[in-house]
Amino acid sequence: MPADLAVIGLGHLGLPLAQAAVAAGISTLGYKTGPEGGSLTPAELRRMLSGGFRPATNPAELGRVRTAVICAPTPRGADGTLDLGQVEAAAGTLAAQLRPHTTVILESAVHPGTTEEFLRPLLEAGSGLRAGRDFHLAYSPSRVDPGNRDFTPANTPKVIGGLTPACTESAAAFYGRLTDKVVRARGPREAETVQVLETNFRHVNIALVNEMAVLCDDLGVDLWDVIRCAETKPFGFQAFRPGPGVGGHGIAQDLGASGRPLRMVELAQQVNNHMPQYVIQRAATLLNEHGKSARAARVLLLGVTYKADIADQQGAPAHEIAVRLMELGASVSYHDPHVPAWSVLGRPVPRADSLYEAAAHADLTILLQQHRTYDLQGLSVKAQLLLDTRGATPTGAAHRL
Repeated sequence: MPADLAVIGLGHLGLPLAQAAVAAGISTLGYKTGPEGGSLTPAELRRMLSGGFRPATNPAELGRVRTAVICAPTPRGADGTLDLGQVEAAAGTLAAQLRPHTTVILESAVHPGTTEEFLRPLLEAGSGLRAGRDFHLAYSPSRVDPGNRDFTPANTPKVIGGLTPACTESAAAFYGRLTDKVVRARGPREAETVQVLETNFRHVNIALVNEMAVLCDDLGVDLWDVIRCAETKPFGFQAFRPGPGVGGHGIAQDLGASGRPLRMVELAQQVNNHMPQYVIQRAATLLNEHGKSARAARVLLLGVTYKADIADQQGAPAHEIAVRLMELGASVSYHDPHVPAWSVLGRPVPRADSLYEAAAHADLTILLQQHRTYDLQGLSVKAQLLLDTRGATPTGAAHRL
């Protein structure tokens, strides 16, 4: 049976889009581009299947949809640039099935110019059709925020930039079925650059507050009180909070379309990349102050995902922190309600079954992620030493980053 929509790529971008489409009553095909598919609970999968979602394995099914959205991941390659391999594979698969009047939208994180200069030629060469004449082509930056209960696809405005005005309107008509507000960009390059700006905004501001965390520790200033006071300013300020590093799928982009480096973004990456090492320095100092050495110390890591209350570990600083602790000779264990098993350097990390018992037994407990299930007041009482990298514990209950 033909579907209205095909979501190509069922990872961190594609699954939320497919879920939103099904919730809006749109019959949806899901087509994987690689092994890194996202995960659904059995209950979520049942709801989607009953709502009109259908996993697809036959590429021919892509030729019977009105709209196809490419959500393939674009991780950093070995040279630090975005790897468009899965976007290329998705485009090749779709192009062979592409029919006139289809609307094709790219949501993957890409550099400005990718839709026109990379995706368009692939689709045209593989289909024999012309973008803007025979089929619609547009870009829309994904604004997925996993675990956010306040902002969902339905109430988050969607930016769209089409190859032609007709392409923009076709994409806008589709997204208008999913969200309360559609924002039209001048073209695909502008829409792609929106994604770059939004991602870099996050990384730069996290870097600023991470630097402030180091400075405030040197000065003996309570950064968390500083932030609490600063965020009362009703204009010209947005509160960001420090942490042990920056994880997630939104990769800071330090090169514009012209190849000129964005110096502030480069510096922000350096600052953020240093935070796991800073956590290790603070941990070693705390242990020394209490007459213990990092070597052979029992260290418990709490929360090893990149964001609270989700299972995604993409880019989570917990991995580097664990590696560095092991290099110092520490004995590392972890607890995370969303991660049943975890390996570092090819070796399984022991998982604590009883949180309080493990914290009482550990020489040092490091809170890396603030999951809702954690009773931080109780944890601060049980732990021998607690380093809170998220500022989540009550004032005076732990050593804060």
